[in-house]
Amino acid sequence: MRGVILYGPPAAGKDTVTTALHDLDARFTLYQRMKVGPGRTTGYRITDAATLDQLHQRGEVVWENHRYGARYVVDRPSLVEQLSVGVPVVHLGQRAAVAAVTAAVSDARWLVVYLWCPRDVAEQRIISRHTGDTAARLRAWDDTEPLAERDLFLNTAEMSPRTAAEVIHRHVLDDIRPAISKSDAG
Repeated sequence: MRGVILYGPPAAGKDTVTTALHDLDARFTLYQRMKVGPGRTTGYRITDAATLDQLHQRGEVVWENHRYGARYVVDRPSLVEQLSVGVPVVHLGQRAAVAAVTAAVSDARWLVVYLWCPRDVAEQRIISRHTGDTAARLRAWDDTEPLAERDLFLNTAEMSPRTAAEVIHRHVLDDIRPAISKSDAG
């Protein structure tokens, strides 16, 4: 089982690179975190607080964070399911979240990619989205700590989404190709 973690601040290109990865290879799919609260709904599994509370009671919450007035959750059952059918691409913006997700499924192998762009580039990307929360997203950009424990660092201001996707894809394929060859050999 393989997965990709795209770590980085808001507007670093996580959505755009994920789309490019999926266009390159349909096995790569966005892991849709659960969300309770206002704001964007695309790319999330919208739920209610009672459902999240039940997941917590069963010990199935891998990571939860609060931002922009909403709760965002990575849950173990959906993570395991996606790992078993493809290569989930998980978007994260907190260092502790990377550690929690990589530890959540002991037999999964993760490629951790730190996507980054300069703050002024992020600001222009945020403004062009017309979400109305530029200041909050820039505060989140400022709060996103650098990630030293990573497999790749990609500056999305210096490469196209397609190029970033190709680099990530190549690293994942290089890692899984020997396992495929062994299983094919029988």
